[in-house]
Amino acid sequence: MTSTILVVEDEPAIAELVAVNLSFAGHKVLRAGDADQARTLITAELPDLVLLDWMLPGKSGVQFAQELRSQERTRQVPVIMLTARTDEQDKVDGLEAGADDYITKPFSPKELLARIKAVLRRRAPQLTDDTVEVQGLKLDPVTHRISGNDKILDMGPTEFRLLHFFMTHPERVHSRTQLLDQVWGDHVFVEERTVDVHIRRLRQALTVSGHDRLIETVRGAGYRFTTNANAAQQA
Repeated sequence: MTSTILVVEDEPAIAELVAVNLSFAGHKVLRAGDADQARTLITAELPDLVLLDWMLPGKSGVQFAQELRSQERTRQVPVIMLTARTDEQDKVDGLEAGADDYITKPFSPKELLARIKAVLRRRAPQLTDDTVEVQGLKLDPVTHRISGNDKILDMGPTEFRLLHFFMTHPERVHSRTQLLDQVWGDHVFVEERTVDVHIRRLRQALTVSGHDRLIETVRGAGYRFTTNANAAQQA
């Protein structure tokens, strides 16, 4: 699936090479030459992943990674460090600063794309193309097809994204605000009650196969997708 990736790299040739390969792979690319430019772009649109060069003018990549991890809005955004440093301690410093992975220059575009996919699968599985199946409910992000107990289910694009997020983050309670940020995007301004409307539509779509019971309302907290069909049925 298309992901928005912010490339923070001050070497134009490397930035261009990375951007071209990411775009060719279907990603939306944002580019910044330093931490200040990156911060401005993040304010306008929260990326799904940040490729961050270690050596940047002004604030270093490590310092910027620490800044991202210290703020609520960017705390969960995956970060991959790009660096020419090969010492073990440098790698440790990068990971301790909050990076999810560490790629040493020079690297191949194929390796970079593989690392990005691995990090997204671990940190943001709703952004990958992997088919998800829970309790007979199957969602394929590539074909945008959903089936439940061998019955084809029909739902709108927002309900599809909402279900994909739920299925890749089971058994967690998500507030309306969190769902808005993760499914609609934090740069989209809609009322929290909009979530309730789409939850209702999603449940209606899942009624055909009996999977509507997997979406639980947690009073005063939000919603949860459970993988325990029996518990949900009893509730």
